[in-house]
Amino acid sequence: MRKLIKLAGWLLLPLWLAACSPEEPKLDLKGTDVAGASIGGDFTLTDHQGQRRSLSQYQGKVVALFFGYTHCPDVCPTTMLEYAAAVKQLGDKAGEVQVLFVSIDPERDTPQVLAGYVPHFNRSFVGLTGTAGEVEQIKNQYKIVAQRVSQPGGGYSVDHSAGSYLLDKKGRLRVFEAYGTPSASLAHDIGQLLR
Repeated sequence: MRKLIKLAGWLLLPLWLAACSPEEPKLDLKGTDVAGASIGGDFTLTDHQGQRRSLSQYQGKVVALFFGYTHCPDVCPTTMLEYAAAVKQLGDKAGEVQVLFVSIDPERDTPQVLAGYVPHFNRSFVGLTGTAGEVEQIKNQYKIVAQRVSQPGGGYSVDHSAGSYLLDKKGRLRVFEAYGTPSASLAHDIGQLLR
């Protein structure tokens, strides 16, 4: 009997330790919980007004981080429209959210080009660009795949990862949102991080 009690104690030890550890509250998410994943991190780029901005400057807000490009015919405008609708659904909590559009096409997406594109979806949204080297480093940090594809008759498009990330108010990567996630689901998950 003593062996059984001792064994039960050892089996319950992880539960007792877990109960004592300061874990994050469990979130009810529509997207994928990626808390603790070894991706992401701070970075600095140039915003659509020509100012240098670091991701860490947005701590205190929930950040939606989307990688795309202004010449994108479908994925990028669709995602930006969904985020615009999600932010609108948040009502007076909208000021606690920052949507960042990081260009994966720095050759064409200058701050001036981003200024004519990103605020079209919502004036509070920020477009970010940088040198090819800066953008490449950030793509690697966030495991973003992007490949330039030549078009017949000249020009190019960029095939790229289509999901987005949500970071909590402490700047920690928390949620991956797949492409096509509707605005109501985005608003729900952002709301979970705003609690």
